[in-house]
Amino acid sequence: MGRGKYKNKPTGKRQFSTPEDILAGTSTRPRTFRQHEAEHEEEESREESDEGSEEESGEESEEGLEKRKGTQGIIEIENPNLVKPKSVKARDVDLGKTTELSRREREELEKQKAHERYMRLQEQGKTEQARKDLERLSLIREQRAEAARKREEEKAAKEQKKAEARK
Repeated sequence: MGRGKYKNKPTGKRQFSTPEDILAGTSTRPRTFRQHEAEHEEEESREESDEGSEEESGEESEEGLEKRKGTQGIIEIENPNLVKPKSVKARDVDLGKTTELSRREREELEKQKAHERYMRLQEQGKTEQARKDLERLSLIREQRAEAARKREEEKAAKEQKKAEARK
C-alpha cells in the first residue's frame, strides 16, 4: 500500500539523551565547538600555571574568568565605542549621588520650566501677547456696552411710540 506524499522522512530514528546519560557524561551527543575551546583553554591555563610564577597565574586566572566570543580571544581590540558592562552590587550603590540627565531629558525639563514661567507671566498680564489680548477684550467690552446702550434706547423709543399711538 502507498504511504502517501512526503512520508519518507526519517523521524523515527532520533535518539535523545536521558538525564542519567547526561549526568554520567556518556551522552552520544557530539561536543560543540565551545566545549572543545573551553577544554583547550583549560589545558593551556593548567600548563601555564605549572610553568609560571604565582603572580602570572593570578593575572591569567582573572583573564580566564572573562569569556570571549568568536575572535575576541585571539585579537586584542581597543574599540572606544565598546561599552563594557558594569555590574554594580546593591551594597555598593551610592544613594546620595545624583544621576546626570541626558541632553534630551535636560532640554525637555528646560522647555517645561520655560513654558510654566511664560504661563505665569501670561496670567499676570506681563507678556506682549497678554497685553494684546487684554486690549482686544477691552475693545470688545466697549463695543458690547455700546450695542447694549443702543438696544435700550431703541427699546425705549419703541415703547414711547406705542404709548403715543394708544393715546
